[in-house]
Amino acid sequence: MQRRVLLSSAAALAAALTACGKKEPAASAAAASSAASGELRPITIGVTAGTSEEVAEVVTKEAEKAGLKVTVKVFGDYQTPDAALASGEIDANSYQHEPFLQAYNANNKTDLVVAGKTYLAPLALYSKKIKSASEIKDGATIAIPNDPSNGGRALQLLAKQGWIELKPDVPATKVTKADITKYVKKIKIVEIEAPQLPRSLDDTTASVINAGYAFAANLTKKDQIVAEDNTSPYVNIIAVKKGRETDPSIVKYIEIFHTEPVKKFIEDKYKGQVVPAW
Repeated sequence: MQRRVLLSSAAALAAALTACGKKEPAASAAAASSAASGELRPITIGVTAGTSEEVAEVVTKEAEKAGLKVTVKVFGDYQTPDAALASGEIDANSYQHEPFLQAYNANNKTDLVVAGKTYLAPLALYSKKIKSASEIKDGATIAIPNDPSNGGRALQLLAKQGWIELKPDVPATKVTKADITKYVKKIKIVEIEAPQLPRSLDDTTASVINAGYAFAANLTKKDQIVAEDNTSPYVNIIAVKKGRETDPSIVKYIEIFHTEPVKKFIEDKYKGQVVPAW
């Protein structure tokens, strides 16, 4: 049976920091043994609450049928799953897209890599106060995620609507509010932690919300005012420490993730709000 562990941001970060300077974590040591022998061994996957957790539950059940034991740890924010992965506390995580992972590596001097793709969770604009993009007027307040990659992603979405203009020479994954060159609409952009964005709808004109948190808040595709299209580069991935990409248990986990039962669950559960990307 799957064991789910909910960790607070503070506790997870403390665990990651405490691991520094101690002997190699059990997960890392076991991984080396597994890779050398080619055998399947139990693995621990880190996720965030919402879509990534729900999909991981399905993958875990399918993995059990295939003889792979998976434990899922659920984290309460976007930073600690990568900290836990870097420290060896977990074997892989499945909650982020590659630009987010690249930003984390750059900011923390870690060497986490992509082992496989999972699904696309389009970023979208939601509101309790307006029904269409044409209703965004001067003075509107729009909330966006406060993490670097998703914040830039949200700004790109706003720019695509013609509400702001951005510096043309800044890569999409590095865009910040400082790169706004013009407010075509005199809007106020506020940055909020991604898990809190659904709650912000009571106080904002509209909020740009990640698909997983939108779904957890019972927001549907019909509630979207504007959304990323299927050309988005922000496909979610499974991340591991460099060198673990060929670990037999990791390879098997990705194979199971890419099976028809998992694909069917995503399509039936999220009805286009989240789409398989393999």
